[in-house]
Amino acid sequence: MKNDIDSKTILRVYEFIQKHGVQNNDQKHAHGLIAFSDFDGYTIYLKGCGVLMRYGFHNTYHLEYQHERQKHAFLEKVKYLDTLALS
Repeated sequence: MKNDIDSKTILRVYEFIQKHGVQNNDQKHAHGLIAFSDFDGYTIYLKGCGVLMRYGFHNTYHLEYQHERQKHAFLEKVKYLDTLALS
């Protein structure tokens, strides 16, 4: 899989959602994305636009989606949240 997004961006967006998101059980929601982690915090997840991103071991990620347009919408949302995190 081609790297569509770098590790620093993923981590910034995750932290932004954790800091500014609304709590719902073990997840935080912000601007249409959900951020959560596994029980030990080793693997983090971003979810939205019909996509689930799993990020963890060796700074790699995996995207699960059914349609390419979902992936595109998700990546655009991540990039948008990254601009918010950087401002």
